[in-house]
Amino acid sequence: MSARMMMIMGILLGVLAVVGSSSLYTVNQIQQVIILQFGKPVDVVKDPGLHWKMPFVWEVVYYDKRVLDFNLPLEEPIAADQKKMLIDSFARYRITDPLKVFQTVRTEAVIRQRIAPLINSAMRSVVGQVPLTSLLSEERERIMRDIRDQVNAETAELGIEVIDVRIRRADLPEANSQAIYERMKSQREQAAKKIRSEGSEAAQRIRAAADKDKIVILADANRGGEILRGEGEAESTRIYADAANQDPEFYNFYRSLLAFRRSMEREDTTMVLAPGSEFLRYFGETPGAPEMSGAQ
Repeated sequence: MSARMMMIMGILLGVLAVVGSSSLYTVNQIQQVIILQFGKPVDVVKDPGLHWKMPFVWEVVYYDKRVLDFNLPLEEPIAADQKKMLIDSFARYRITDPLKVFQTVRTEAVIRQRIAPLINSAMRSVVGQVPLTSLLSEERERIMRDIRDQVNAETAELGIEVIDVRIRRADLPEANSQAIYERMKSQREQAAKKIRSEGSEAAQRIRAAADKDKIVILADANRGGEILRGEGEAESTRIYADAANQDPEFYNFYRSLLAFRRSMEREDTTMVLAPGSEFLRYFGETPGAPEMSGAQ
C-alpha cells in the first residue's frame, strides 16, 4: 500500500471519527435535551443514556432536570396594616417542559430574570392582604404557599414549576423599626404611668379607709373607756357612800386625815388654823396643853 493510499485512508478514518462523534450524544440523569434542526426543535429527550442524532444537522440543547434554587433580591412590600417590610427570600423551581422553555426564554439565566419579577409581584399582592403579625405566626406557611400558587399560575406557560418560595427573614426598615420602638416605648411609659396612678389612687383609698377605721376604733375605745370610767367612779362613789353611811362620823374623821396628809405632803408646807377650825374638831384639846392659837 502506497503512502498516498495510507494518507487517504487516514483522512477517511478521521472523517468517519468526526462524523461518528457528531452522530452520538449523551444525556445525563440530571439532564433533559431538545434536538434542534436548523434552529427549530424537532424532538425532546428525557431518558438518560447514549443517543443518536443526525450529524451537522441536529443541534443538542441541554436543560437541567433537577430542582434549582436562586436567591431573590430584597423586596419592600407593604402589609395590610400599612407597615413596610424588608423581605429576604429564595425560590426553588424546576423545568417541566424544556420545549416551552426553549420557545419562551431559551436559557436558564433568562428563566430567573422572568420569574423574579413574577415572584415579587405575587409577594406584594399576597403580603399586602395580611398584617405584619401574620408573617411572624403560623400563617407564614400559608402565605408562602399562596405566593407559590400565584407564581405557578403565570409560569406554567414558560414550562417551569415553582416548587417553593421561602421567606428567610422579614424585618422592618431601620426608620420603621426606630419609629415602632419609640411608639412601643411611649405606650409602655403611658401604661406605667397609668399603673402608678391607679396604685396611688388605691393607696390613698386604702389609707383613707384605714384612717377612718382608726378614728372609729379610737372613738369606740374612748367611749368604752369613758363608760367604764363612769361606771368605776359610780361604783367607787357607791362604795364610799355605803362606807360613809355605815359610820358617818368615822368617815368624816378619815376624810379629815386625808385632807391633812394631802395638804402637808411637802416638807416646807405651813398650815395655820384657827382654834375653832373644822379640821381640828376631831382632835380635841390635849389636857394640860396651852391654848392653841394655830397648828403647824
